[in-house]
Amino acid sequence: MENKSGQGNSRVKTEELTLNMGPQHPATHGVLRLVLDLDGETVVKCTPHIGYLHRGVEKLSEHSTYLQVLPLTDRLDYISSMSNNIGYCTAVERLFDIEVPERALYIRTLTGEMARILSHLLWLATHALDIGAMTVFLYCFREREKLVDLFERLCGARLTVTYPRIGGVKSDVDDEWLDDLYKFTEEFPTRVLEYETLIDKNRIWLKRTKGIGVISAEEAVDWGLSGPTLRGSGVAYDVRKFMPYGVYDKLTWEVPVGKNGDIYDRYRVRMEEFRQSNSIIKQCIDQMPAGPILADEPKFVLPAKEKVLEDMEHMVHQFILMTKGPQTAPKGEIYVATEAPKGELGFYIVSDGTGKPYRMRVRAPSFVHVSVLPKLCEGNLVADVIANIGSIDIVLGECDR
Repeated sequence: MENKSGQGNSRVKTEELTLNMGPQHPATHGVLRLVLDLDGETVVKCTPHIGYLHRGVEKLSEHSTYLQVLPLTDRLDYISSMSNNIGYCTAVERLFDIEVPERALYIRTLTGEMARILSHLLWLATHALDIGAMTVFLYCFREREKLVDLFERLCGARLTVTYPRIGGVKSDVDDEWLDDLYKFTEEFPTRVLEYETLIDKNRIWLKRTKGIGVISAEEAVDWGLSGPTLRGSGVAYDVRKFMPYGVYDKLTWEVPVGKNGDIYDRYRVRMEEFRQSNSIIKQCIDQMPAGPILADEPKFVLPAKEKVLEDMEHMVHQFILMTKGPQTAPKGEIYVATEAPKGELGFYIVSDGTGKPYRMRVRAPSFVHVSVLPKLCEGNLVADVIANIGSIDIVLGECDR
């Protein structure tokens, strides 16, 4: 076989092949298309195309009131809509200096960690399925169903929850719901052990993940990576530790990191994050104080439903707030980052004093992580492309906005 340098068997001539992988390929998880230039089974060049969803969330937000923007954020990373809601509400509250009641902060922290477990469960299920392990997929969805059932009982929705509100949360948690969640946290560490027993020392899993898709700590920082994709390379950066929000600064937990920066280390980081999130949820349940769940901020917080049904003034207040937004919002701009399951999720908002954001931009972790795919894939085998895509855990909903 003849290669580019003319060495090898001169009787067989090979040429580079351009291969479109996706957007229908099940392992590209959405509308991602990779244009791969192949020399045999080796990837010479990888060019990602993020697709054409054309959702226009950022531009839509500039034509919506601050309250109307909230459900749009559900559709960014729809796997962890709760995290997006929390990130957006936190940014608006800091921009307008709204003080959130402590009980609401505990509920947000608790539900945010539930969203992290949900997101990592879906990631582990589909990543293992891509590599060839189907049983893990079934096991992960067993626990995932229990958590989405709890979300449904809390707010009536399983996927796009729109549960947090500017100034607090939509509704309070009751003791029965907390008891059921606590039972889940008692069982979950055993379930994590089951996942690890299935794949942690599986020879095929190790061959497909160890030493594959290596990113050094310096490269990970240079590429702007975040979340488990960054921490797998040994960089202990976590927004929850460095710029705490919610009640993370009142809880005891650790930031898991990897050593080698390969696919296996990124997998191990997420497995340890299962345990850390589980611990955070238990601490939130134990420490949760009584009190209100919404701030006393009539400019941004809707009046109670019973008052709206009984009193004309409150009904008009709700109508104005929903249709026109706050009438005397302060001017200013802010960038606030939170730690979503996939990495740093940032909202940049500019207020011109009207009831709608003048400008809004979203720093989405998936968009940044897609950019590192050429670095991960070029020079490696085409079979590793699947494992590399799964290891950076992307959702195309927050790439093409």
